[in-house]
Amino acid sequence: MSDPRLVVAVGACAVSGAPYPAGYASGDGAASALPVDVFVPGCPPRPQAIIDGLLLAMGRLEARAERTP
Repeated sequence: MSDPRLVVAVGACAVSGAPYPAGYASGDGAASALPVDVFVPGCPPRPQAIIDGLLLAMGRLEARAERTP
């Protein structure tokens, strides 16, 4: 995927793989496979938390764009 890209892990399974133990069918969360910018916990996550996580991710994208020359 071309830049800019953001990865947001939403929900307990995406954040940590919980409530399932690590195994061949489940992992340790999304961070074990790719770099995650924002984690939104919850099972299921509240809509307000998802919106907050997306806004936080967009803020990180803007901060990253300001640092690049």
